[in-house]
Amino acid sequence: MLDDKTALVLFSGGQDSTTCLAWALDRYDRVETVGFDYGQRHRVELDVRPTVLARIRSEYPDWAGRLGDDHMIDMKVLGEISETALTKDVGISMQENGLPNTFVPGRNLIFLTFAAAVAYRRGAKHLVTGVCETDYSGYPDCRDDTIKAMQVALNLGMETRFVLHTPLMWIDKAETWLLAEKLGGERFVEIVRDDTHTCYQGDHEHHHPWGYGCDACPACELRAVGYAKYINQRTSRTGSALT
Repeated sequence: MLDDKTALVLFSGGQDSTTCLAWALDRYDRVETVGFDYGQRHRVELDVRPTVLARIRSEYPDWAGRLGDDHMIDMKVLGEISETALTKDVGISMQENGLPNTFVPGRNLIFLTFAAAVAYRRGAKHLVTGVCETDYSGYPDCRDDTIKAMQVALNLGMETRFVLHTPLMWIDKAETWLLAEKLGGERFVEIVRDDTHTCYQGDHEHHHPWGYGCDACPACELRAVGYAKYINQRTSRTGSALT
């Protein structure tokens, strides 16, 4: 039996999945997390996951009582069979098919399938993922149609009634920063900014106003532009910037 008050969040350690984690903690009585080690070049995102979870537990008592177990799944075989800029030491570029070579074929489909298997065992009805069709890199497995099709396939294949949630699907990065603020205040924006990792190059040494990263890859560009827009909008709205 699936518990309608339990959610499993696909939690990478990045900005989007951390915001989705707060979204789930704001709604469900019990929230668990799952991460995937697929041999990604930016594996530092996995290293920051415990820090983010620890800060949420220590700084948000209400959320801490709802935050349950964290699961890590070894998916290195995906990296071994993928020839992409996220799994091999190659430059980031566009491919002849119009997709960036940072696209890992089947990644989100596999992640959702394994997450559903964990959710089935843990009795979690709700699966939450940070995919987005507004600000994204052209990945077909981030599209709303893909997620809807996956929900149908998972429910048919497992004879159950999972609900897949995509809180960021129709918002841009500036709105994602704003959602983080609405959910957890300035302190949570600080956690997202300083403790999460999004950079495709795995640069967690250089700190910028929007967080750590190389400031050159597509992921950093989206994050930086979104943060600047969010700060400008926040200043216009409140008359003050973040401290």
